[in-house]
Amino acid sequence: MAHLSLKNVGKTYAGGTQAAVSGIDIEIADGEFIVLVGPSGCGKSTLLRMVAGLETISTGEIRIGERVVNTLDPAERDIAMVFQNYALYPHMSVRDNMAYGLKNRGQSKPVIAERVAEAARMLELGPYLDRKPRALSGGQRQRVAMGRAIVRQPAAFLFDEPLSNLDAKLRVSMRMEIRKLQKRLGTTSLYVTHDQLEAMTLADRLVVLNGGRIEQIGAPLEVYRKPASTFVASFIGAPAMSLLDARIEGGTVTLDGHALAHVGQGPGPVTLGLRAEDLRLARSGLPMAVEHVEELGAQRIIHGTVGGQPLAVVDTQETAVADHVHVAVDPARLHLFDTRTGTRIETQPHPMRELAL
Repeated sequence: MAHLSLKNVGKTYAGGTQAAVSGIDIEIADGEFIVLVGPSGCGKSTLLRMVAGLETISTGEIRIGERVVNTLDPAERDIAMVFQNYALYPHMSVRDNMAYGLKNRGQSKPVIAERVAEAARMLELGPYLDRKPRALSGGQRQRVAMGRAIVRQPAAFLFDEPLSNLDAKLRVSMRMEIRKLQKRLGTTSLYVTHDQLEAMTLADRLVVLNGGRIEQIGAPLEVYRKPASTFVASFIGAPAMSLLDARIEGGTVTLDGHALAHVGQGPGPVTLGLRAEDLRLARSGLPMAVEHVEELGAQRIIHGTVGGQPLAVVDTQETAVADHVHVAVDPARLHLFDTRTGTRIETQPHPMRELAL
């Protein structure tokens, strides 16, 4: 096991004119599980491949443990990588696939047998050791790929969207297996995904990337509760946070002429962020025109507009929803962002009723 350190890491293409990744600074503690999350093209896989040695870096420094690995080949970096497409040898059995890397490194047969048996036990692959990959399900193949990484006993695990090819139900069970396994092994892990739910459930800390740069680093709940920008606010959380054009007048946040909370700032335009799960239907409040109700079983998501702007509300009641409803807003759960820069504005909102006391 080892800590990972990335300092001012960047990657450019086309003679240095196109930046895929720039100015990346991350310190990953020994045994920590870090998830790189962001939309397609944000640079997360490029960053992972630079740590693995599959891409050269253009600027900065990467350390694994105490070694600077900028110029080291992948085989010299003491890492193990789990890919999206499993990358198993189709002509080899599960046992031989898991043992292949150890054989190439000259490990003795007893050591190989012991490590493969232990990994098979942890991953419940014992009954399948003599099967070929074509005789396995997608989830079993992914476990074999993980087993091949585990037997290496590397300083760090690198995961490149390993669950993307699995169906939704299997992804849920596999991410639980990955997290339990990482906790048991205590191996430093760097995991790439575009699935924000997967990122939230796996990570000790999230690194949210956008356009090749870091938007925010923090624990999942910290990023969820205090997004640093409108990009993070709209990317983390399901359904996505509603972002609406509002104003601050006389220190009070107003939306479509309705006063919501006193924040003591302004005056001027502001972007108001509201999470669907922080809102509720009420007898009074923001008037919302209902456009669509998304039934999810235990709850439903009501989609509509307030003053022509889209808003979503999570509701757990089973009563019928009219074409027009009222939405109650908890002032303590408002999120405000600078309209021009998209960055978070820190406030301590007070309910409007307190102003009359």
